[in-house]
Amino acid sequence: MNKLKNKVAVVTGASKGIGASIAKHFAAEGAKVVVNYASSKEGADSVVKKITDNGGLAISVQADVSKEADVTRLFEETVNAFGSLDILVNNAVFQQFLPIEQASAEAFHQHFNVNVLGPILAIKASLKLFGDKGGNIINISSGASKYPLPAASLYSATKAALDAITISLSKELGAKNIRINSVLPGATETEGATSAGVTTGSEYEKMFIANTPLGRRGQPEDIAKAVVFLASDDAAWITGEQISVSGGMYGF
Repeated sequence: MNKLKNKVAVVTGASKGIGASIAKHFAAEGAKVVVNYASSKEGADSVVKKITDNGGLAISVQADVSKEADVTRLFEETVNAFGSLDILVNNAVFQQFLPIEQASAEAFHQHFNVNVLGPILAIKASLKLFGDKGGNIINISSGASKYPLPAASLYSATKAALDAITISLSKELGAKNIRINSVLPGATETEGATSAGVTTGSEYEKMFIANTPLGRRGQPEDIAKAVVFLASDDAAWITGEQISVSGGMYGF
């Protein structure tokens, strides 16, 4: 259980759901983890406690990834706590299911500021810390980037943009020994999905399960295990990829 021994990782949006599971799995593999959150200090502190109770190292840092000053502070606090950076996971997300008639300018900017600008700002900040040793970036995208969902045009568009960033930067950063990949979860049971309207027994859930060959919604740990693999040296020859973790729902 030492695939990430002594690595320093920042996981954005890690107070719950997929991000929380990634943080805990990273720590279990030996990483020192920065649990970022935008608003849920209680949730982030709970994740940190679970990690430290199991003998791991973690801190929580508040930062809205759509704000450059917050992102700068996030990485400053990372260095102050752990001295360096090896892994960045861009997981923070804003998601709404709404028909195009309700796609206001405000909703557009909420989606793109968190889901696209946020990762760009975090990646820029991480490059300063990776240095000559290189680094590893994992963007949490969505199967919706390839198969856009009805009533989710804005969300789907942001994830397609994030995948484009992944591919472009893999070509730009490879010579610096920086790997970058996208993980595309399928229908995963998280607090965020519930707040977006994918509740147990809902028509959305029934649709997702009916279209998933493995016949169930994913759990956060299903995604976290794939992210651990990409963050480890086991994936040393993988960059610029879009890896679907969807129970077969999004087979490319």
